[in-house]
Amino acid sequence: MKHIAILGSTGSIGRSTLSVVESYPDRFQVATLAAGTNIDLAFEQAARWKPQILSLANPQSAEAVRAKLRAAGLSEIEVVHGSAGNVEVATHPDVDFVVSAIVGVAGLEATYEAVRAGKTVGLANKECMVVAGELITAEARKQGKPLLPIDSEHNAVHQCLRGGRMDAEVNEVERIWLTASGGPFLNTPKGDFAGITVQQALNHPTWKMGKRITIDSATLMNKGFEVIEACRLFNIAPDRVQVMVHPQSTIHSLVEFVDGSILAQISVTDMRLPILYALTYPDRIPSDLRFSLSDLRHLDFYPPDMEKFPCLRLAYEAAASGGTKTIALNAADEVAVSAFLDERIGFEDISRIIEEVMTATPAAQLESIQEVLASDIEARRVTSEIVKGHIRKTLPVRAIS
Repeated sequence: MKHIAILGSTGSIGRSTLSVVESYPDRFQVATLAAGTNIDLAFEQAARWKPQILSLANPQSAEAVRAKLRAAGLSEIEVVHGSAGNVEVATHPDVDFVVSAIVGVAGLEATYEAVRAGKTVGLANKECMVVAGELITAEARKQGKPLLPIDSEHNAVHQCLRGGRMDAEVNEVERIWLTASGGPFLNTPKGDFAGITVQQALNHPTWKMGKRITIDSATLMNKGFEVIEACRLFNIAPDRVQVMVHPQSTIHSLVEFVDGSILAQISVTDMRLPILYALTYPDRIPSDLRFSLSDLRHLDFYPPDMEKFPCLRLAYEAAASGGTKTIALNAADEVAVSAFLDERIGFEDISRIIEEVMTATPAAQLESIQEVLASDIEARRVTSEIVKGHIRKTLPVRAIS
């Protein structure tokens, strides 16, 4: 029986993880949960799974859920809150496996402390690896514990790498290929980008996701973050991680080996499969998540247009520098995307603002999570100031068709 902590239990990955746990009650048990501010869903999950500890985002949410649990006769569930509460959830002595799925840097400290505590961590939060991947991977190597990717692309790479060696003694890997759907504006002329509306940017052709990640997919920044995550997870240089636009999203990633062989991972677009893979690694167990081979009838691949999607170029530049540059990239993107969603800036302003913030950020390597968090705060401050200079006086004259 594997005892699981879920950081971000009320989000899509958290809910999918609980679905997997429910399907395999003889293998998995929920030990602890960390939710956000969704009081009703956090209460429902606590009542259903009866975790030893439940963490909420803030004291108000924690008190509200605590009262509901008390009224339901479930006062034995300890309710905590904030970053400290998330750390308690992630490092509880009974926890074997931690699913890191809190969006943004909010889950960074808990994820790092889980690794330090010797837990096996399943990563569904790419921001942790973008801003502090060097520190997290170094600690995982020190603890001798695997970091298992749950993001579909990196999970696919992890599966493909089982077909060859990539270690200190022998490296059989030539390059890693990450596939990208291309987002909703793959075939939109660059000249029409000024008219892109929030509603159009949120209309992803393949996946249903949160608002920020959907906008990041539209700018290809999400793929840029995945490049950085791949570099750190698999200890590979940025120039050996390539992005290929694949609109069908059938092949999730590929690994090319030194002899020219290429292995691809193909599966249904259902996050329960990579979650199950991570939870049961190094074993594979039966599931009903089946892929239809008839969907392989037509597959397209072509390189991304980095002039049209400059966020991907900026991510490669940040990956090459590391340290404060990747922190600035993530912080600037989050603030700029929020401003776009609020219709304060245009779609093209997102990349312009990120580039300005990266230019304004001195390059440096950081040695602690506290330094990372401080750098993140400063990058957000700088971005907020730069956003003010890009605020639109009026809405776009026309939207793209």
